[in-house]
Amino acid sequence: MLSYIWPIALLVVSNTVYQICAKSVPKDMNPIASLVATYLVAAAASVILYYALGSRGNILKEYEKVNWAPFVLGIVIVGLEAGWIYAYKAGWQVSMGFIVQSAFLAIVLLFVGFFFFHEALTWNKVLGVIICMIGLIFINYK
Repeated sequence: MLSYIWPIALLVVSNTVYQICAKSVPKDMNPIASLVATYLVAAAASVILYYALGSRGNILKEYEKVNWAPFVLGIVIVGLEAGWIYAYKAGWQVSMGFIVQSAFLAIVLLFVGFFFFHEALTWNKVLGVIICMIGLIFINYK
């Protein structure tokens, strides 16, 4: 049970701190310069975690197994982080921006799961999408 719960807890805690940090990037700092510092720290932390979590192998040997995914993921992560920093600079509130993007992301991933990973598209999921859209109307209604 714990192996099922702890990754979600890690995601919630990390995403909370992530949003606080993205919102706290100085307004007059170039977002891309901020990301350079972010990724230098992330690279160092990743190497430390590789060995701290018991990996005794050669990290360079791991790169023989690499495919396209880590390279695209690196580009996509830059897009995610730059998107959040720019969204906050544009005036999005932490709570509203995350809710809006999460609702649209859930809808997109429903179809990604169906078309690319052959996950079931049930009436419950379709109803959930409709409820998400209605929710967006309510939270954005002034």
